[in-house]
Amino acid sequence: MTRVVVVGAGPAGLSAAATALGAGARVTLIEAAEQPGGQYHRAPVAEFGAGRPEALQHGWRDFAARRDFVLSHPRCRFLPDTSVWALEDPDAAAPAGRPTGPTTGPTTGLVADPGRRRTDRPTHLDVAAPHDPTGPGSTAVRVPVVHVLTGPADGAGRRRQAIEADALVLAVGAHDTMLPFPGWELPGVVTAGAAQALVKGERVAIGDAVVVAGTGPFLLPVAATLLGAGSTLRQVLEANRPGRLAAGWGSRPWQLAGQAGKLPELAEYAATLARHRVPVLLGRTVVAARGDGRVEEVVTARLRPDWSVLPGTERTVAVDAVCVGHGFTPQLELPVAAGCALRTEPDGRSFVAVDADLRTSRPGVYAVGELTGIAGAPAARAEGALAGWLAAGGPDRPAVRALRRRVAAGRRFAARLAAAHPIGAAWPGWLRDDTVVCRCEEVCVGALREAADQDPRVSKLGTRAGMGPCQARICGPTVAALRSFEAARRPDDGARGASPYHRPLAQPIRLGELAASAEPDAEPPEPVPDKENP
Repeated sequence: MTRVVVVGAGPAGLSAAATALGAGARVTLIEAAEQPGGQYHRAPVAEFGAGRPEALQHGWRDFAARRDFVLSHPRCRFLPDTSVWALEDPDAAAPAGRPTGPTTGPTTGLVADPGRRRTDRPTHLDVAAPHDPTGPGSTAVRVPVVHVLTGPADGAGRRRQAIEADALVLAVGAHDTMLPFPGWELPGVVTAGAAQALVKGERVAIGDAVVVAGTGPFLLPVAATLLGAGSTLRQVLEANRPGRLAAGWGSRPWQLAGQAGKLPELAEYAATLARHRVPVLLGRTVVAARGDGRVEEVVTARLRPDWSVLPGTERTVAVDAVCVGHGFTPQLELPVAAGCALRTEPDGRSFVAVDADLRTSRPGVYAVGELTGIAGAPAARAEGALAGWLAAGGPDRPAVRALRRRVAAGRRFAARLAAAHPIGAAWPGWLRDDTVVCRCEEVCVGALREAADQDPRVSKLGTRAGMGPCQARICGPTVAALRSFEAARRPDDGARGASPYHRPLAQPIRLGELAASAEPDAEPPEPVPDKENP
């Protein structure tokens, strides 16, 4: 019986687990949080006793049905509060339980689609006969061993375990991209995702007078969520100009086919903003924040198409909170550790390269959701459903072919999204020499400018940029883009330096935990007949 490990229990990972179970596999679902759902379906705190969580989040009922199906399935083992800290090549010669660092795998023969995916509703597929990867006509592959730590990250006594699998589905998602500006380190300046998470999980508004700024359609649901929590929105600012938005969304309208489900959602957000008379301004963004001890006002300015500031257009807005989001950055540490090839977009962002069936360059390893491109939760669900089914060895059937079409439609949507909401190359011109870029180590722009002509490694050691607790997860792409800007080189030039995602240890681990022996892997119980899918 196929053993499938799914890392991440957001929309993509939960769908992957559901279809893998439907195909007859044993599934281990690993999630760093206490509950499934990811950032999109963040559950309200239990003590709040939310009677109608569906009123707070789109698609909650479908999510709850899928969650209950997966977690109650006798062949599913759910590991909450569990972090994957390393992936170990099973063929490497190393002491048991000791990671050997990033694994390597073949990267040839891969068809990497520069677009991406999308779907409307979750799909469950099930089949009576389970798949045996070592059976006739099949070739067994050895996927990386998954090393995990179970228990609160800030607590003691975490349990260490090594989990082996026949297929690995990576669905670890992404985090907000936030470009620095003078004053962004002030209390009250947060990412758009953090503001929304506080409302979803805690029913706490980030502030009373708020500006939402950045680029991308994600700004609209964040603004609507804050309004629902009682905030007053001063402005919603989209950095890209109307011409760019029209060219990006309208140049290839056929690529938006199959996205009709987005229209009611968009109309709902627009109606909410209109009802509250919130100004939505295009081609303008926050370029500085000011305040004594916390943010008290922001400076906004009109931008040229390359995001350089138009002199004389600066305006000051009084606020007590600022929510900023410039898209999303995928969490690539685990795919890179597994030996998966990456692809680079024209704007310099990296994603996992996958074929039409979400297979990576590493045999037996699949990548889904924001790891392959940014197209939203419905697209992630479609990718997860397809990858989970195929990872479990499920046979081809009409529903699988329908999933492939929805995945392809999602990739086309992602291409349009990226074209309409790019990050302009001239944004570093907003920065002053005293602007903090690496907040962990308090490294300012001036130090990075002085080191722009140095070797990337020498620059890192000299400035300590990216060497703090986040290990460049937040500032790494920003530092690389700033170096390229200062050196007047292309985004993909060698000045970007080595990938910030190459880490033998994907998560922090205490020395005592590293030295401890890993517990034996406890297999899920023996299979029983599949239960009805929701």
